[in-house]
Amino acid sequence: MYTHILVPTDGSELSAKAVSGACELARHLGARITFLYVQPDFPLPIAGEGTMLSAESRDDFAKGTEEQARKILAAAVSEATGAGVSAQTRTGTSDAPYELIVSTATQEACDLVFMASHGRKGLAGLLLGSETHKVLTHCKTPVLVYR
Repeated sequence: MYTHILVPTDGSELSAKAVSGACELARHLGARITFLYVQPDFPLPIAGEGTMLSAESRDDFAKGTEEQARKILAAAVSEATGAGVSAQTRTGTSDAPYELIVSTATQEACDLVFMASHGRKGLAGLLLGSETHKVLTHCKTPVLVYR
């Protein structure tokens, strides 16, 4: 049914559970996985009341997020390998993670996106939205939300 699964991961506990679930599903289906980590873009320092300027340079920030991506993706690949599942990784930088998830699903010819839902509720959910909801809304590839 599904042969190539895209699994976005951010290293959170919920995301790690989704990685495990995706590995189990892929093993049962004989599918391969592409793990995706979306690196945040460098935040623009904005001075104002109650705001602190970051002393971190753009290069330092990029190195830090690249290292974080390597660690998170290495852990995901290790889990896939342990489950006997073929896996590859992708990473990119975006302040709109859902856009990179949707475009990666298309570019990599994935036939399923398997992702966690962080389930923000109330005002936070209304104001911040949900990357999972945005992927569900914009992605033409089927999406499995793992909770």
